Amino acid sequence: MSLKRIEHIGIAVKDIEASNKIFNDVLGTGAYKSEIVESEGVLTSFFQVGPNKIELLQATHAASPIAKFLEKNKEGIHHIAFEVENIQDEINRLIQLGYTMIHEKPKDGADNKIIAFLHPKDSNGVLVELCQEKPTMGV
Repeated sequence: MSLKRIEHIGIAVKDIEASNKIFNDVLGTGAYKSEIVESEGVLTSFFQVGPNKIELLQATHAASPIAKFLEKNKEGIHHIAFEVENIQDEINRLIQLGYTMIHEKPKDGADNKIIAFLHPKDSNGVLVELCQEKPTMGV
């Protein structure tokens, strides 16, 4: 297993600007990064306190997974992300153990990561994200 650490906790929000202010006030620091992830239909903001990160997620369109989450739930914790050494190895390992992956191949995510999600039906209702730094292209 190549699990390294909890990388971040994702929080679904309706209004990222209002939520940025709340987390700025609570954490005493501003977001270090904000970006749109087109493939997931989200606008994200990242906060870091020590080694810990919080990712705020606002839907950019009604078909976004975050928009669907917010239709069923209130704002709040959406997922927990674990950093891994080799994401494809972890995906394959979990599939071999009988778990259902939402993504069987990694895809681009926010904050310079490639990501894949484990289906929450197989993890006590918790959406688990695997993430790995995007590989750098060597010369």
